[in-house]
Amino acid sequence: MAMDSGAPRESFRLSMLLYDTRYRSYTIQIFALMLLMLGAAWLIDNTIQNLAALGKDFSFRFLWSTAGFDISQRPIEYDSQMSHGRAAIVGLLNTIILAIMACALATVLGVLAGVLRLSNNWMVARLMTVYVEVFRNIPTLLWILVFGAIMTEAMPPPSAFRGDTPAASMLLFDSVALTNRGVYVPEPLFTRSLGSIDLGGVRPSLDAIAFVLVVALSIWANIRLIRHATAVQNATGVRPKTWWKSLLILFGPAIALLLALGFHLGYPELRGFNFGGGIHLRNSLIAMWLGLGIYTGAFIAEIVRAGILAISRGQTEAAFALGLQPGKTMRLVILPQALRVIIPPLISQYLNITKNTSLGLAVGYMDLRSTLGGITINQTGRELEGMMLMMLIYLAVSLTISGAMNIYNSRIKLKER
Repeated sequence: MAMDSGAPRESFRLSMLLYDTRYRSYTIQIFALMLLMLGAAWLIDNTIQNLAALGKDFSFRFLWSTAGFDISQRPIEYDSQMSHGRAAIVGLLNTIILAIMACALATVLGVLAGVLRLSNNWMVARLMTVYVEVFRNIPTLLWILVFGAIMTEAMPPPSAFRGDTPAASMLLFDSVALTNRGVYVPEPLFTRSLGSIDLGGVRPSLDAIAFVLVVALSIWANIRLIRHATAVQNATGVRPKTWWKSLLILFGPAIALLLALGFHLGYPELRGFNFGGGIHLRNSLIAMWLGLGIYTGAFIAEIVRAGILAISRGQTEAAFALGLQPGKTMRLVILPQALRVIIPPLISQYLNITKNTSLGLAVGYMDLRSTLGGITINQTGRELEGMMLMMLIYLAVSLTISGAMNIYNSRIKLKER
């Protein structure tokens, strides 16, 4: 027997878009979206009209015209007769290299300073406090200029390394030269090189690609080994020894590959009025690396300290009760839990480093801002296209970093049951 389930459903009326709470939110969102689209259409139309009034069009053809300027620090092949697009790629690679170097330095300094600020040693804790308070309260640009001046004015010229009694000497068994023209370090060379591959003007080394693949596979194999050891421990209560296997897996294949390729180092040598051979790290790169890394490290130190203080002291007391030393307690118990608090604000610091690489213009570092957003725009007069392209590139790089860190953050966060 059919039963009446209640009053008949009310038919839809246009007035319900405003007075019915079931539809009002959709109405507001659609109206806001339409206003946004109208504003964007007006902005685009106004831009096109203004460009037409100036006799310009909207085009990216300038990227294929001859650049006509040199770039001192270039990770890939480039000369002044190549295109503005090629120059922009070189600038982007310089930005990425600097960001990676600065993030690594800031992370190491930040973790060490954050942990040492909580030390029971009064002198160590106060020194770390001075470092944090001094570096984070002075603008980044000033530190970059300071380190640039130190590298240019305080370092000896290459001529000081010449003669029977030179005024300056190389470091680390005559392998590193600190000069006022930059730092010269050994470069990796291979007697049985695999060569390189041409990818549309970019020629990555097959030796580097093979090394990265071997390292990645070694890390993957070591993760599988650790997971197997954890499964055995959960099943039997005894964890098998894996340290020697991990060392063999992580370093054995890479060392074997390097030996097979005939790996050796090419050391810098004084030739004439300057050094030749090795890798030349220019003063602009060193100044940017130290300025961004040490400055941001002070902020990361506070993030690390706050993350450690967020962990209950009972965790430390429990680790001491089990016989763990303070160093192992911090490394195995406290820091892994503190990472859940540290990672989210750490992402913002990495993004700040990436965007602050645009300050390289102050010391002559040819990054994306100096190439595409500087010389290219000045030469071609394509301000709108250049700025839009540069903004999109910075946005893509920042979103990539944020996405990768968010994936890592989701893997280490607590899983609710």
